[in-house]
Amino acid sequence: MATSTSPSTASPTVTGGRTSHGAAGSVLRAARTGLITLLIVVLVWQAIISILGVSTFIAKGPLDVFNWLFTVPAAAENRELIWGNLLVTLGDSFIGFTAGLVVALLLAIAFTLSRGIEHALMPIAMLLRSVPLVALAPIIILIVGRGAAVAAVMGGIVVLFPALVNIVFGLRSASPIITDVISVYGGTPFTALRKVAMPSSLGALFAAVKISVPGAITGALLAEWLATGKGIGGAIVAAVAQSKNFEVWASVVVITAVTLLLYGLAQLVESLVLRRMGMAASAGE
Repeated sequence: MATSTSPSTASPTVTGGRTSHGAAGSVLRAARTGLITLLIVVLVWQAIISILGVSTFIAKGPLDVFNWLFTVPAAAENRELIWGNLLVTLGDSFIGFTAGLVVALLLAIAFTLSRGIEHALMPIAMLLRSVPLVALAPIIILIVGRGAAVAAVMGGIVVLFPALVNIVFGLRSASPIITDVISVYGGTPFTALRKVAMPSSLGALFAAVKISVPGAITGALLAEWLATGKGIGGAIVAAVAQSKNFEVWASVVVITAVTLLLYGLAQLVESLVLRRMGMAASAGE
């Protein structure tokens, strides 16, 4: 009796240890990947400037940007300027990210439950995807104005279609056998969606989130360039016009670094959640 109960009591401890070890490993892998990516980007950046021989007045290398942000006498003011613009852009990006992802999720659920809704609305989503956003910008500005709404609409358009395709694919990848079992026992299509399709589509949902992060930032920058004149996008346009090349390069570097950081964070959360759900293989581990 004693020997038969001993393994069962030890099992939770081993499982918990493996879970915590796996989480720590995911964090370390994410940090390592981020550092490698940063190193590659910096080397390629400096190499391109050196090979092309671009004027130092126009092109700024990694060390130039670092000095402008941290070592020159006006570094504190420079950082404050970039930080203020970055916060505006991140706010606009969050609005577009949330709007696009929520609409994509609702449409994906509707498409999964009804082919008729999909046939009616998918052409509209494809139209928004196929028409360049720059061409739609004047119409969007006329309709919603130049406030936060334009960032939500333009960011949402960039996010919508890729997220929609990924989420629909994930919802429809649920096991048909389990879905049939639910149907046999009197379950509705919505029950099958809630109990089977949505849990099994977590991998696709996280893929949509990862795609949407850079998409939302791109949409926010476009809205700032073309409509609001604020944030990183507006600051870059103004700095280019005034030949403030240090500010231009610093703005581009900061928004790129933040985009990579947010993408890596989404990837880390995906790995941890899927591991917790017993779906680590879907996270590519």
